[in-house]
Formats: sequence, C-alpha cells, structure tokens
Amino acid sequence: MAKVKAKAKTKRSPAAKKPAVTATSPALEKAQGVLSKLTKDSTAAAKIAAASSKKAAAATKAAAKAKTAVSKKAATAAKAAAKKAAAKAAAINAKVRAAKARVKAAEAVAQAAAKKIADAEKAQAALDKAVKAFAANFKKKQAKVAAAKAAKAAKKAATKARAEAKKAAAKEKAAAKKAAVKAKAAAKKAAAKAKAAAKKAKKPKKKVTKRAAAKKAAPKKVAKAKPAAKKKAAAKKAPAK
Repeated sequence: MAKVKAKAKTKRSPAAKKPAVTATSPALEKAQGVLSKLTKDSTAAAKIAAASSKKAAAATKAAAKAKTAVSKKAATAAKAAAKKAAAKAAAINAKVRAAKARVKAAEAVAQAAAKKIADAEKAQAALDKAVKAFAANFKKKQAKVAAAKAAKAAKKAATKARAEAKKAAAKEKAAAKKAAVKAKAAAKKAAAKAKAAAKKAKKPKKKVTKRAAAKKAAPKKVAKAKPAAKKKAAAKKAPAK
C-alpha cells in the first residue's frame, strides 16, 4: 500500500488572512458588462479568424496544385477573408484590452472609495471607543469624588455623634453626681433626724405628783360678772327726782 503523504501546513501572513475590501460602483459594473461582451466577441472572432486562416491555407495549397485561374482566385479570396477576420479579431482584442484597463481603473476608484468609507467607519469606531472610555473614566472619577464626599460627610456625622454622645454622657454623669449628692444629703439629714429622735426617746420622763395631776385634770373656773356692779352702774346713769 502506498503511504499517503500529509500535506504540509503553510503559514498565512497577516495580510493574506485579512480579506480584501470588496468594492463596487455603477461605473465598475458597466465596465465589467462591456468587458464580458467584448470577451465573447473576441472568442467568436478568434474562432472565425482561425477557420478563415485554415481555409486560406487549404485554398492556397489547392491553387498551387491545380494551377488554374479559378483556384488562384479562390485562394486570393480566402487569403483576403482570413486577413479581414484576423484584423477584426485584432481590433476586438484591442477593445478587450481597453475594456480591461477601464475595469481596472473603475476597480481602483471603487476600492479607493470603499477604503475611504472603511477608514471613516474605523475612525468613527475609534472615536466612539475613545468617547466611551472618557465617559467611563469621568463616571469613575465622579464616583470616586462622590465616595470621598460621602466618606467625609460620614466622618463629620460620626464626629458630631461622638461629641453629642460625650456631651450627653457628661450631662448624665453630672446629673447622677448631683442626684447622688442630694441623696447623700437627704440620707444624712434623715440619719440626723433619726438620731435626734432616738436620743429624745432615751431621755427619762419627769414624775407627775398627785396634786399636779389633779390640778391639770380639774377644769378651769370662768369668772362671772358681779350683778351688783351692773346695778351700781345703772344707778349712776339714772337722773335724780
């Protein structure tokens, strides 16, 4: 069995990998149409010229063999026809070359226009990308500034809250201290009062005699106005007879 040789992998250049810019235009399409028609005409003219040349060669050979006036005339006519066909084919070929040149020029113009459009699109894409990147960076910077501002505000709020908490704690401490002092004073006063009451309770009571008790228990006598005094006053006021 014959061994099948593996095909060697050919490395493609970056330029070869990159597809060519496909360009088209009305002028290019028209030039390509003319070239296609002239190519067909050229092929037909070449066939006619070849046949005419073959016919002229045969007529010349026959005239040389026959050596008659008719054969010579036929050979001359065949040669003239072959010459005319060859001239026509040459003229058509010249037109084909001109048409090819026009197609090439139209292709160059179309490719230049397509390249211009592609370059404009590429530049627009690059511009859009740059604008997008700028917008992203701007937003990032804005977010950073906003975050720094928020952090500063939070720090300020935290400092304020700490100061307020410290102030409230100091106020509470002062109030507690004041209440403690007040409570201590009240307790001290209550203790002194209790001590005084206890001391008073410990003192011996004085002995009450029967006479003092009877005197204390007896009701007090209310002094009555003397009627004689009233009568005497009335006699003084009465007039003498």
